[in-house]
Amino acid sequence: MARKRLDGRLFKKLIINGAANLKQNYQEVDSLNVFPVPDGDTGTNMKMTIEGGIVELGTEDITNICDSLTKVSRGMLMEARGNSGVILSQLFRGLSKGCVGCSFLNAITLAKAFDSSVKQAYKAVVNPVEGTILTVARKASEKMNLIANSRMDLNEFFEEYLKEARKTLQETPDLLPILKEAGVVDSGGTGYIYIIDGMYKALNGEMLSTDVEVKGTNLVKFNIPPRKDDDEFGYCTEFLLQLDPKKSNIESEQFDEQIILDDIQKLGTSIVIFKDADIVKCHVHTLTPGVVLNIAQKYGEFIKLKIENMTLQHSQLTEIEENEDEEEKETKKIKKERPKETSKYSIVSVASGDKLSETFIEMGADYIVSGGQSMNPSTEDFINAFDCLNAEHIIVFPNNGNIILAAAQAAKIYHNSDIIVVPTKTISEGFAALSMVDLNEEPKEMLEDVKDVIDNVTNASVTYAIRNTIIDGVTVKKDDYIGILDGKLVSSNKRKIDTVKEVIKMSPLDEKEMITVIYGKDVSIKEASELERYIKKYYSDLEVQLVEGGQDVYSYILAIE
Repeated sequence: MARKRLDGRLFKKLIINGAANLKQNYQEVDSLNVFPVPDGDTGTNMKMTIEGGIVELGTEDITNICDSLTKVSRGMLMEARGNSGVILSQLFRGLSKGCVGCSFLNAITLAKAFDSSVKQAYKAVVNPVEGTILTVARKASEKMNLIANSRMDLNEFFEEYLKEARKTLQETPDLLPILKEAGVVDSGGTGYIYIIDGMYKALNGEMLSTDVEVKGTNLVKFNIPPRKDDDEFGYCTEFLLQLDPKKSNIESEQFDEQIILDDIQKLGTSIVIFKDADIVKCHVHTLTPGVVLNIAQKYGEFIKLKIENMTLQHSQLTEIEENEDEEEKETKKIKKERPKETSKYSIVSVASGDKLSETFIEMGADYIVSGGQSMNPSTEDFINAFDCLNAEHIIVFPNNGNIILAAAQAAKIYHNSDIIVVPTKTISEGFAALSMVDLNEEPKEMLEDVKDVIDNVTNASVTYAIRNTIIDGVTVKKDDYIGILDGKLVSSNKRKIDTVKEVIKMSPLDEKEMITVIYGKDVSIKEASELERYIKKYYSDLEVQLVEGGQDVYSYILAIE
């Protein structure tokens, strides 16, 4: 059945099917990795990001396309993870911005909304790279803005959009030589096409099965313990506010969320507030939720409210923790409770594995966000971390190039502390930066010094190959161990120990003083000690530091500085 109008109800049907289509194919997207290593996560990140939008959409029957898109983009914003997920969330945020004032979209207005989508995504990326999801979305949007007309129905629109997107995807290796060398097309563009294709399938009546939960909240009554006067927990208060210019005498376009922030800042902590079109989303920990809501209601009407008693939650959590075994309690130590005293600095570091997390805590990190390669944390994961800290400035070490965008996005919408995202792209850089950070300096000087440390680090790692390939002149066979030096594949060998030795031999060691060896789960103490003796014997000018990281995927991570 040909359709001419895209309203909120139809969009919900389309986006759920788009998410289902990606879910059925995300592992294929993960496998489109430039390097033949087992850490492909683009499909996983995009799947989890769009599912965040579906959950936010809920079970409401929304007829207005703008309202429906606003909800989806907001959910994706908070759940966004990895570069691909953040870019996807920004594409849908731009789509939402592009339909402001419309209750439905036709072919012409949908083309304009897709144009807004592309502009928003390009704006969100500091250094946009062609041959990626950005190019796929841009070229498809440009074509539709040329050919969309009043006679075109939505089925034809999506058919033409998909045709151009798929054509552009096949051209991505010509734009990014590394894709051509690896024999793959762009993974983010592939994931995006699966979403659009799922939407097109829904238009044509082909609905896919999905088990993404879209449901409301079940209320359970508890016996609430009395609150002491010095109780620091209070209520976790969240609301969605639709701005009403008649109440505030301020048009939605001119309204700044800072107005609400100024009034509620003295009433609570852990404040996150941001505006999207005519909707304000706010999260605050406060002892007086009623006062906070009264302030907010001066500017509009509530769409959604949630107030949770953190004192009760803490009491229940304490009971649970009393029954935990010692290993579980040790694991929880990597995430410290929010301190009562405000400090100048707190540090958030991303790491995977208990051993590496404990090491980072010992080095001075105050909170560990669990994640890394193949398990990227979301924007909301970072916000939850910030909530647990009490500092004027929170320093964030993402320790992965694919996590920096999510950390930066969290920093933009968090207002309770100054968030400083240090662009550490690897565990090696994070380790070196954390060991050298000077918390006695002012933020600007501290950041400059840490960046100098990062620039001086040579990064190396060893993992195993998941397919046969030839990259940078190195012939790789499936299951071989491969060495990566500063982002370039340099070695392939049957044995881990031989591979890591080759990587060290190829490393630029002039003026280097130390090599830190972080060894993973699959490396025995005997093998790690053998490597330590090898370095001391053949590279006697280097000081060696051996660290049990216990990480997955990468047998060895080296920081040479």
